[in-house]
Amino acid sequence: MSGIHPSAVVEDGAHIDPSATVGPFCLVGPEVVLGPNVELKSHVVVTGRTTVGEGTVIFSFAVIGEIPQDLKFKGETSALEIGKRNRIREHVTMNGGTEGGGGVTRVGDDGLFMAGCHIAHDAQVGNRVIVVNNAAVAGHCVLEDDVIIGGLSGIHQFVRIGQGAIIGAVTMVTNDVIPYGLVQAPRGDLDGLNLVGLKRRGVKRADITALRAAFQMLAQGEGTFHDRAERLGAETDSDYVKQIVDFILGESDRSFLTPK
Repeated sequence: MSGIHPSAVVEDGAHIDPSATVGPFCLVGPEVVLGPNVELKSHVVVTGRTTVGEGTVIFSFAVIGEIPQDLKFKGETSALEIGKRNRIREHVTMNGGTEGGGGVTRVGDDGLFMAGCHIAHDAQVGNRVIVVNNAAVAGHCVLEDDVIIGGLSGIHQFVRIGQGAIIGAVTMVTNDVIPYGLVQAPRGDLDGLNLVGLKRRGVKRADITALRAAFQMLAQGEGTFHDRAERLGAETDSDYVKQIVDFILGESDRSFLTPK
């Protein structure tokens, strides 16, 4: 195939779309599927049962689809599914899933994964997610659409981060984060809402006002955090607020970061 550099190693069994490009000194494993217009720069490793969607570009020295960094992994079926139009920069690592987590790590469409970041086994990453340099997303995490993870941050295993939330740089997140939340400080304080992100998305002023009121109720209302969320759900007409309520009342293996 003309799009494969002569120095690249493509093992028998790999499925590479004719429009894909495999650069110098890349390694493509036998169970890999590269979709249309996928581009591997030089020195990229894509291995395991990995599917890479249309238009995704993977930069030099990234290692994609290797076995999980989990001592419980015993060689079971492990897969990684990467969506369309992602930008996966230098030295990024993304691992396949484990039996205990469903066996599949998933990455959505239109993401940006900056140099040196890590997506661990069984993580479920949505669309338009940005993970900044040297941040680490641990096993079994869920990152919903439009999440931003700041540089040098760490997301603890099993944590869920709701749609549109933003995590500041150098932050350790050990609890679930509500949709549109703003988290910062070394131990991950929930300091407010991602108002900049909401405005950039064109969210109406009335919805932003409703979200601000909801945040105050969650922070200062009577009863437990769960009680406040249930009461909020019964009182609100805002779809955005209802999304936060549904997230809080959903199943989780972690407790929530609560407003200060």
